Amino acid sequence: MEVKLRTAKSLVNRLNSAADADSAAEVIAEIRLLTKHDPEIRSPLADSGAVPLLATYLLPGGYSTVSQENAAAALLNVSISTREALMSTPGLLDALAAALQLPSSSAGAAQHAAATLFSLLSVDAYRPIIGSKRPLVSSLIALLRSPNPLTRSIKDALKALFGIALYPLNRPAMVDLGAVPALFSLVVKDGRTGVVEDATAVIAQVAGCYESVDAFRKVAGVRVLVDLVDVGTGASVRARENAASALLNLVMSGGEKATADVREIETAEAAIQELAGEGASARAKSKAESLLRVLESGRRGHLHRFAEFDANSSSPPLSSSSSATTVNN
Repeated sequence: MEVKLRTAKSLVNRLNSAADADSAAEVIAEIRLLTKHDPEIRSPLADSGAVPLLATYLLPGGYSTVSQENAAAALLNVSISTREALMSTPGLLDALAAALQLPSSSAGAAQHAAATLFSLLSVDAYRPIIGSKRPLVSSLIALLRSPNPLTRSIKDALKALFGIALYPLNRPAMVDLGAVPALFSLVVKDGRTGVVEDATAVIAQVAGCYESVDAFRKVAGVRVLVDLVDVGTGASVRARENAASALLNLVMSGGEKATADVREIETAEAAIQELAGEGASARAKSKAESLLRVLESGRRGHLHRFAEFDANSSSPPLSSSSSATTVNN
């Protein structure tokens, strides 16, 4: 391990004393390559001070797109092995937010920044910290609206937003920052594999706050979710499950106001009943049955909240195709 530490210190010294942009770019590329192929070098690099130096290249400063992407990818790789090193670096989250705002020519850096956030958000304690950074959350939401974004950028932004939404107190801020229309726009307009499934997973979490009721109304969100639950619309199994979770979370957090919105959709109960029937997954049946009980309870005039309801314990799954721990960086 002593050899790894000497190598790490040498790289950090070279980057710190780089005479020009080309010299710095060469070192950053080398660090990215090492952190990709040698997990054991990640902690020594962090201990040697690489994280704040790499983060600098995500800030505005005329750096090349190649250096920005390599720096972001290296930070992602380091985060997989030593998340605390990143979270303890002052200004790191601001640097990631800056990377998310880079122009389309630096889409790779933005994608790696989103994936780094997803990696950090795997730690429960970091979710309220990251979620409190409104410019960062806003940048993730803006990435969903970017014209012609990389599919991986969208998926990693969705995964990061999912991690943020797992902390209940973050959800109202996400609604306030415009997450709901951005997410539903993806569901309605984006046909790429996995995007609808991941978007509905985030929607299901955001639905777990009272503030989401009015936001869903503005985008006809309940109708969109009911359409997804309906097998006739051809939605994937996972999208149907996530839509059912979203409707359940919405009525549990929004009470009679949200329950009335669901009952107003003529096809809602029939679609939910079908999901609760034979052939559905255990998770889908559980969500559909719970939702039917809430709707029936509301019809009888004594809607109540189920004691077992907890959005965190029923988190819908995300696709694993671009997990921060598996992407090739």
